Amino acid sequence: MTISKTKSSFYRRLYVAWLIDTGAATSVPALMAATGMPRRTAQDTLAALADLDIDCRFTQEDGERHNAGQYRIYDWGAIDQQWIERNLAQLKSVLGYP
Repeated sequence: MTISKTKSSFYRRLYVAWLIDTGAATSVPALMAATGMPRRTAQDTLAALADLDIDCRFTQEDGERHNAGQYRIYDWGAIDQQWIERNLAQLKSVLGYP
């Protein structure tokens, strides 16, 4: 089954937002470890969440340097989180993520 770049990009964004919201991966290195995606792809995907009206913000940890902190989802916009939960296996399969 061939998937369009648009659809795979959409699924990637949903999956990254889900990983952040569930606490499974809240930093770029954690996203890389959870998905196997390169750093630049993880960074670009985080930046692109706003295109879906997903409010994702980085919170710097007190007293830490060099961008130590974590991402957090503040608002999902029009995205249905329950749909992601129900279709998680399909998202991971299409994207080739563990």
